[in-house]
Amino acid sequence: MKPILRLELQEARVMINAAIAKSEEIGVYETVCIVDEGGFPIAMERMNGARITGPQIAWNKAFTAAGHKRSTHLFNSPPNGPALPNNEAFGIQWSFDGKFATFVGGFPIVVDGEVVGGVGLSGGNGEQDTKAGIAALEALSTLLAPKGHHVVTDANIKR
Repeated sequence: MKPILRLELQEARVMINAAIAKSEEIGVYETVCIVDEGGFPIAMERMNGARITGPQIAWNKAFTAAGHKRSTHLFNSPPNGPALPNNEAFGIQWSFDGKFATFVGGFPIVVDGEVVGGVGLSGGNGEQDTKAGIAALEALSTLLAPKGHHVVTDANIKR
């Protein structure tokens, strides 16, 4: 048996608060979703003024990032993004009843080398979603560092 780390509501709230603060700072209305390692939501928040489609899109991005253990934009990053035409996973975005997101805004949450969940953002452009997502990961890193845990805070995560 292997001991595991499990993301909990307290950590999810810290991440959401940091993403929302960054979104307010850069002037964008986001929806932020934090999921567990199985892709199920722990917490989600839609800012006032954010699009009504945001919750589903943010969840899809978080689900994909956690489940496939990579930042969602890496699926379509040239030249070797696996979901690009003629590459090995072209069409993967139609998997899981269309819940598989292959565009910017989903990041796996990696603690001590293990994927413990995902964060998904919807509402900004790719650069804005990335800034808010990185803010969420950095907040978790700050929270867990005193306990001796390392959180990956890079935008290009692939496990």
